[in-house]
Amino acid sequence: MRPLGSVQASQSHPDGEWNVRTITGAGATKAYRCPGCEQEIRPGLAHIVAWRADRHDGDEFRRHWHTPCWNNRSRWRPR
Repeated sequence: MRPLGSVQASQSHPDGEWNVRTITGAGATKAYRCPGCEQEIRPGLAHIVAWRADRHDGDEFRRHWHTPCWNNRSRWRPR
């Protein structure tokens, strides 16, 4: 079930196909850690939830990203 205040789409990137859900500020009710910048995404902040399109094994592979971090992730270097 999709959370209230969200829109889901598919995106193609050089690193594969992704399911991407945009979470509105009203729909963001918990804090998460962004894998891009490793900073907190606070409740009430609109953000992205993304997971590989070929993964169908539950929520454990979904990651919450700050929208700018997701949009610029190809620029990040592995840590």
